[in-house]
Amino acid sequence: MSVEVERKFVCDADTQKTLEGIGAVCVSQREFHDQYFDTPDFQLTLSDMWLRKRKGCWELKCPTTTVCGSEDTSGEQPKGEALCTRYKEITNLPEIQQRVKEVVKHNCEEGESACQPAEKVIEEEGRSGGSSQEDESWLSRLNLTCFAEFTTLRCSFTLEEEGVQIDLDQADFGYHVGEIEVLVPEGEEVQSALERIERTARKLGLTGDQRVQGKMNIYLQRNCPEHYAKLLSAHVL
Repeated sequence: MSVEVERKFVCDADTQKTLEGIGAVCVSQREFHDQYFDTPDFQLTLSDMWLRKRKGCWELKCPTTTVCGSEDTSGEQPKGEALCTRYKEITNLPEIQQRVKEVVKHNCEEGESACQPAEKVIEEEGRSGGSSQEDESWLSRLNLTCFAEFTTLRCSFTLEEEGVQIDLDQADFGYHVGEIEVLVPEGEEVQSALERIERTARKLGLTGDQRVQGKMNIYLQRNCPEHYAKLLSAHVL
């Protein structure tokens, strides 16, 4: 498991030239299709947990301050650090399934309607030893459905001196965004990653003290306004 530390920024036609000017090297250009899953009452995303399928592989992202971790990020943060997000990335399918069940079960204990399906999955998965990447029956048993689906064209750069990756994304619904990203192993100090991201942002001439919205924010605004409003109300977005 790793922790993804990331800062999003507005990019335009000149961004690639700026990256080349500071010594960043283009390492790949690829297209991928993402599907995101949640329960009908948004139990996962309201817990700031994002279940995604990309190229046949599953990934669960959850912030380091949730049940997925106990890192202390309390207290006032410097402006640059406040513009960054920190999410744990889980790619092991059995662990992903267990984390999802825990959220559903927790909400069941609070009186949610999904209790019986969650308990049934825990019992059945325990007997079967879990699901494979190809077996997606666990989705229906946990009442998970796809709520967002889009394709992204990504151009990735590396800035070796800072040890960061910079992605320029173009989503098929017409949104462009850049991301400065550092991955650190779980349990390691993220302060160094935050500092490297801040130095890279300065080299790119990034200004402003407001977080730039990611692809999911814009997708939900345009396509799922009710879902988006609930996430805003819960201070997830």
